[in-house]
Amino acid sequence: MKKLLLLVSTLLCFLVADASASAKSDIRIYTAPNADAKITTATIEAAFEGVGFSIDGNNNMNKPFSKRFGGTHYKTYHLFTVHQPDIVAKLVQKYPQIGLLTPLSMSIWSDDAKKTMKISSLSLQGMARMTQIPANNKDLIALADLMTKALATALPKGNFDTLNYKNTATKDKQYATTFETEFELEDGDELEDLKDDFEAEFEGELEPIGFLFPGFIGLKDELEERGVNDFDIYDTYSICKLNVIYSVSKTHPEVGAFAPCTYYIYKKVGEKSVHMGFPAVENWITANDIIDDASLKPLIEAQKLLEETISELVE
Repeated sequence: MKKLLLLVSTLLCFLVADASASAKSDIRIYTAPNADAKITTATIEAAFEGVGFSIDGNNNMNKPFSKRFGGTHYKTYHLFTVHQPDIVAKLVQKYPQIGLLTPLSMSIWSDDAKKTMKISSLSLQGMARMTQIPANNKDLIALADLMTKALATALPKGNFDTLNYKNTATKDKQYATTFETEFELEDGDELEDLKDDFEAEFEGELEPIGFLFPGFIGLKDELEERGVNDFDIYDTYSICKLNVIYSVSKTHPEVGAFAPCTYYIYKKVGEKSVHMGFPAVENWITANDIIDDASLKPLIEAQKLLEETISELVE
């Protein structure tokens, strides 16, 4: 492989906000009354599937939290991931970095005192900022609108919360950590085999240091089913680290809008470069006004570990 070219991209200074009540924030929180407990993570999943999303994960985090840390923060806390294959197929042709949001991440949690159920997700502004796809792109708007429809369906009688973040995410910050390399084909080598070997090594290096892979999408196959034959390789992974989400979600349960994070790897037909990337933890920090050390330390450590591991693999 060629020497790593680490590409650190920066935020746009301004993006057009979406029309939700929390339009100035990169995330939004939808809340519905649930005193009768009729809203469950299963009914939420069914609602998202019903409006056209593919469900990639609906993970009850309280089970591993209890086992690893001996306790939980909320009666219900799930990390929920979905994607919409038809919209992704339209976006990926011009914006292959849509893999950063394929799947989209959310957190589902209960406010046990108020007897409500909540879902956090990225706003249109958040989607646009992370991917650098213009916020007026019709397909990105369609994705954000479908998310809004799913939220309203999943949480009847709900509303978007009014958020009071300082909006630091609109300042210049690192939004994604990306890498570029080449897979060197020797006689008898198949690109698919090299990709599989790389991904196996990727998982093998990260699992011993605490990373989990709760989701995987073979995006190339989905794209080809929709007539998009632009890629020799396109896979995405959902990646999380238990100590990170456990620590941060105690005071910032909405961070599931960024967790698990999505790691992509793709190679376009006719090009030599293999591209990889994942959303930087700066997204968590700026969008959620995270300033406490208990949350910052595990986030920064996870970013460093993931970045260093991928760097070593592609050198």
